[in-house]
Amino acid sequence: MDLVVIGLGYVGLPLVREACRAGLRVGGLDRDARVVAGLEAGRSHIDDVSPAEVEEMLAAGFTPSLDENVLDGARTVVICVPTPLSQDGGPDLTAVRGAVETVARHLEPGALVVLESTTYPGTTDEVVRPLLEESGLVGGQDFHLAFSPERIDPGNAVYGVRNTPKIVGGLTPACASAASAFYGKFVERVVEAKGTREAEMAKLLENTYRHVNIALVNEMAVFCNELGIDLWDAIDCAATKPFGFQAFRPGPGVGGHCIPIDPNYLSYKVRSLGYPFRFVELAQEINDRMPRYVAERAQQLLNREGRALKGAKVLLLGVTYKADIADQRESPARPVARRLARLGADLSFHDPFVADWQVDGAGVPSAGDDLPAALEAADLVIVLADHAAYEAEILTRHARLLFDTRGRTRDVQLETVELL
Repeated sequence: MDLVVIGLGYVGLPLVREACRAGLRVGGLDRDARVVAGLEAGRSHIDDVSPAEVEEMLAAGFTPSLDENVLDGARTVVICVPTPLSQDGGPDLTAVRGAVETVARHLEPGALVVLESTTYPGTTDEVVRPLLEESGLVGGQDFHLAFSPERIDPGNAVYGVRNTPKIVGGLTPACASAASAFYGKFVERVVEAKGTREAEMAKLLENTYRHVNIALVNEMAVFCNELGIDLWDAIDCAATKPFGFQAFRPGPGVGGHCIPIDPNYLSYKVRSLGYPFRFVELAQEINDRMPRYVAERAQQLLNREGRALKGAKVLLLGVTYKADIADQRESPARPVARRLARLGADLSFHDPFVADWQVDGAGVPSAGDDLPAALEAADLVIVLADHAAYEAEILTRHARLLFDTRGRTRDVQLETVELL
């Protein structure tokens, strides 16, 4: 194989697609038998790769496998496995270690190994390198080693693997050159970092920047409500400045793998030096409390209408973590639903991308496919994900009481509509 990708999820599968399009012979290794069987049958399990594209990949020679022997003779191996948070708040490197140990059993001289899984600075050199060198080969001499942060944005129709600049940091300059040459076959621009730690830090900097700025507007949303200020309008006005400002907008919390998870890796590393990373920890605190705030506002809205939250029919619109995708990872919809259920709300949900939804193992009833009827039947409707299907006109025409946490209806001035 020219390339074997370990981990065929939201990061690995789009990478496979672009490599196949560039004419590379690609293998894929995943431990989930359902994922492998689905891909072999031409099915996709992620939003950004269609079944037709999987068929094209298979026709180009793509070989998804559960067998680690697919690594035999691989010129390049890219590791794209999950790094969830551990109990102590740092990255759980179990999957990374397992993948690296597997690569080490098949590593050959001259091969290139790239880690794309997000982690704390130092992982590539301090964790990955020693495990690979158990093969008897020496990193930077017998094989090339690099870190290249994934920059996948699920559901983004404009930027993908090919046209998003690719950062690479090598263990040595020769490693960086090898990684640049590899990614340059199917990525339009490759940017070389000074080393692996700088590449690892770049990823965390990107997501920490977003994390902190989302927390800023989330906190502003709380006190702007008290002051009677339309924060959405203020943000739109500020965004007209052509320099020095980037618009971030509030929401019911943060979701996905990157924003609520990745900054904690950096905080974890800083804490190991003996002091806290206060910006990240404060941002985490603010963003984590937003689901509770949403539930409290829902209770206030119903009280204003002379209704109790207990026993009220509350419809949640959109349970994925962002608009127009099926990805539910770390979605704020779950903690919102959990809080509302504890307060006695009669919950149902609607989401064009999710057929069945559970919170803490208990199924939440679906409101069905008739959105206007579902809106009319609810005492309160809460917009949690701003799917395109949730048009402002439909929401405001049919909902008796609407709490819009995503600004879908920010241009509508109705007493029955409340913005976050």
